[in-house]
Amino acid sequence: MDYRLRAPQAADYAAITSWVPDAAACLRWAGPRMSFPFAAADLPTLLTMESSHSYCLARGDALAVGFGQHWVNRPGAVHVGRILVSPQVRGQGLGRVLVEQLLARALQVSGVDTVTLRVYRDNGAALALYTSLGFAQVTAESNAEMFFMQR
Repeated sequence: MDYRLRAPQAADYAAITSWVPDAAACLRWAGPRMSFPFAAADLPTLLTMESSHSYCLARGDALAVGFGQHWVNRPGAVHVGRILVSPQVRGQGLGRVLVEQLLARALQVSGVDTVTLRVYRDNGAALALYTSLGFAQVTAESNAEMFFMQR
């Protein structure tokens, strides 16, 4: 597999839009600040947050199979989020490839050594992945729906 992170292209946003089928999926992926439905052309603006960086996972210029972002959420820590893999390739290990590369890029760009993320408690596959990558739950910052994790 020669998948690498790259900047999102217009066609990637159309693909990402197709991966989010309803309002519930949108909330789980992008959070409460993004409403559903959304237009692919609006995603670059909708996904922009202060100090955020967006990436797609793809083979060269081929259509993206994954998406993720990172941003500094507090001094000394970079947060990764809005991680999404195309339904057509789930279960093939590309989530791990995406997250590993996203973590490396987030640490490189931010210059910090702590990474945080949030994961829904019922997302067993993601929870297992993040735990295998060295993330630990931070009980004080978790809630009934989500674990806050750090490494």
